[in-house]
Order: sequence, then C-alpha cells, then structure tokens
Amino acid sequence: MSDARIRRGGTSRLSPRSTTASRGGGRGRALKKQSRLDRIVAALPISNETLQRLATWGIVLVVGGVAVATSMFFGLPAMARMEFANATAKAGFEVAKVEVHGVERMDELAVYNIALGQVDRSMVNVDLPKLRGDLMTLGWVKDARVSRRLPDTLVVDIVERQPVAVWQHAGQLRLIDVTGAVLQTVAASSMPDLPLVVGPNANKQTARLSQLLEAAPALKPVLAGATWIGDRRWDLRFQSGETLSLPEGEPEAAAALVNFARMDGVNRLLGRGIIRFDMRDPDKFVLRMPKDRTPKGDDAKSDAPKEAKIAATNGDGEV
Repeated sequence: MSDARIRRGGTSRLSPRSTTASRGGGRGRALKKQSRLDRIVAALPISNETLQRLATWGIVLVVGGVAVATSMFFGLPAMARMEFANATAKAGFEVAKVEVHGVERMDELAVYNIALGQVDRSMVNVDLPKLRGDLMTLGWVKDARVSRRLPDTLVVDIVERQPVAVWQHAGQLRLIDVTGAVLQTVAASSMPDLPLVVGPNANKQTARLSQLLEAAPALKPVLAGATWIGDRRWDLRFQSGETLSLPEGEPEAAAALVNFARMDGVNRLLGRGIIRFDMRDPDKFVLRMPKDRTPKGDDAKSDAPKEAKIAATNGDGEV
C-alpha cells in the first residue's frame, strides 16, 4: 500500500510539471512567431508611448498636407488673403499718406504718383519690392527704400543722384550724374552752373573726364565744357574762350593736361586771346591765333615755354 501511494503521489506531483512544461513550450513557439518588424521596434531605444505619439503626429501632418494642397488647388488661400485685406482696409489699415525723405532736387510729385497709384491700397497687399522697383525707374533715384508705418502710412527714403554735368546731344540738354545717367532735361535759359559735355556717348565718358581732371585740379574751376571727339578723345573748353585738344588714350591725355597746367601756371596761357591749344602730337605744341592777328615768330614763342616745339597758325580751321 505504501508503495502504491508513493507512486500515486509521485504521479500527482509530476503532472503539474509536465503541464507547466507544455505551456512553456507553447510560449516559446509563440515568441518564435514574432515578426521582424516587431523585433526591430522592440530594439528601438524609445518607449511604445513615444512611438504611438510619433505615429499620430505623422498621420496629422499627412492629413494637413493634403488639406493645404487641396485648398491651394481651389484658390482658398488667395481668397482668404483678399478677405483679410478687405477687412483690414475697412478697419483703417489702408494707404492714406506717403512720407518722402531724402529729396532735395527732384520733384516729389513723381514719388507720390507711384506710391499712391496702386489699385489696391490695403496695407496688407502693398507690394514693397515692386513699389521700390517702380521708384528706381525715376532718373533722379539712385536707391530707394519703402516701409510700412501702421495703420495708414508708407515711408519712402530716397537716395538722389548728384548732377555733375549737362549733356548736349541731338539738340537737347540733359542733366547727368557721374555715371552718365540722365536725370532730367533742362532748358537753355535755366542752365545750371555745371560743365557742358557734348557729343554722342559723351555722357558715358563723364566718369573718365572727372578722373582726367583730377590730374590737373587747378584747371577744374576754369573749365566750361568738353567735347567727346570721334568717340576717342576730348577737346576741353575754358571759360576764357580757348580750346585745348588732347590726344587719344587716358595716360596720354592726362600727361598732356598736366603739362598744359604747368605751362599755364608759368606763362599764363589762358586769357591771352589764343583760340586753340593743340597737344594731339606729343612732339608739337600748336597755338592757333585769331584771323585778325598775324602771329610772328617771337610772339608765338612767347606764348609757350621755350622747350616746346611751337607751330603758330591763324584761323579756326583744323591743323
């Protein structure tokens, strides 16, 4: 009897173990059935809650992008912007005033016409880059900046060009700056106190003329004008009536001008009734006298330094 009981007890103790073992074996088989994606997710150093939040935000972004694309396709943003602009204009945010700063010589009316000439005056819809571009087409405007001052004011800051000469061409007189940009037309009766440059493309040579005159600054106050000859060289006219013909080339013209300024400082060439000084030939200094004045050798030589080769003529024709 004791042996039988022992066997039954042993049997009863072994049954739960075998059941547990069978369950453990089943769980092992279940773990083996996990997908590769599950194993990758389990290996990530973030929690399941974080993954769920990221997935939720991803869905929200996708849905939002689709909504935005759909609204843009049907023009809803433009309509909303227009309605917003109309609402702000009714609330007083509409262009009513323009403040212009930096204007000294140009007519401000042109600036006001451009700034106030917009069809849509809502402060929201003012296209500042386009407005600046329109202002830059004005001859006097070197640079411009436009800004809003709420609720109803546009502020325009202008940088003006500086006039340096009057360009005479094709029967018209035009005010120009150092770059040759045309600022405005001027009447002969109201000529400003500026040098006159004459000839085709003379306006584009104004910067080089200014550099040339820097070589002989003593002559700048007595210069009346300059003619650009053959698109290659200058004839300078002085207030005392004489004309100085310079050679071609910037270094050659500068050297001749410096030499002439030195000779004028020593011998006072200007204001003595000579019509023209011709320095186109570096080896010759030609003086042209009036027709009614017959030059003599000693008189001609007295008008220029002794080291120069003098050729004196009368009349105003070309040599």
